[in-house]
Amino acid sequence: MPSKVPIYGADAKASGEAALPAAFDEPVRADLIKRAAISDQTWYYQPKGTKPRAGMATSARYRGRKDDFGSIKNHGIAMRAHEVLAKGKWGKARIIPGSFKGRRAHPPKIEEVLIEKMNKREYAKALHSAMAASASMQAVTARGHKVPQKLLLPIVFDSSVEEKVSKTALMNELLLRLGFEAELARADKSKRRSGVGSRKGGAIRAKTLLLVVGAKDAPLARAARNIAGVDVVSAKHLRVLDLAPGAKAGRLTAYTQSALTAIAGEGKKKE
Repeated sequence: MPSKVPIYGADAKASGEAALPAAFDEPVRADLIKRAAISDQTWYYQPKGTKPRAGMATSARYRGRKDDFGSIKNHGIAMRAHEVLAKGKWGKARIIPGSFKGRRAHPPKIEEVLIEKMNKREYAKALHSAMAASASMQAVTARGHKVPQKLLLPIVFDSSVEEKVSKTALMNELLLRLGFEAELARADKSKRRSGVGSRKGGAIRAKTLLLVVGAKDAPLARAARNIAGVDVVSAKHLRVLDLAPGAKAGRLTAYTQSALTAIAGEGKKKE
């Protein structure tokens, strides 16, 4: 991995060189990246289960004692919990799983822990490893990205690009000038979801460029997010799943100078 990479301006011309933070020197650990990406995915799981008192919101009670008022003993009626009606009458059997609107025998438990957590230092190491993979031409091309041979990875934009490129058309033109015609064309070929998902609508699009910016509300972030296949994230909220969709490292990534400064600052704090 090169220690310095060109800095591109809004005109797609190199205007200098940028030194990469120490995070990009981390060895690429595919096993660690996969574990961290799966951990990120679990944060999107929606807990499912029943209400703790589902099927119990009823006046039904067991009325089997012989001397109780309204007892059902010796009347040829199943001695189960029945609804309490006026004048000692018996209603429907309730509560038990086999009854009308009864509780479920073994419902899903909402107490189940769905999130797979990682140690902070272990996750930080996985994040740095995923960033190092984004700077490896071999790892990026192995994911299927079409990268022009003239470019060095990772791609770095000048901080002024965050303000100057405020329209989607300008961002699209910038990527085309850098030679990403084939890469952007990958996102135009959508694939229909298979199985049950095909009935839910939507399509699968290829992930193309990940743009890491310094501020999430920068004009560049709003301009780039409308391009098919392109994702935008701020350096503060960068996750392993962003850099390794499907738990596979090597996503084509572009950083702004302000994003690299923020990443370098976070690294110094953790040290």
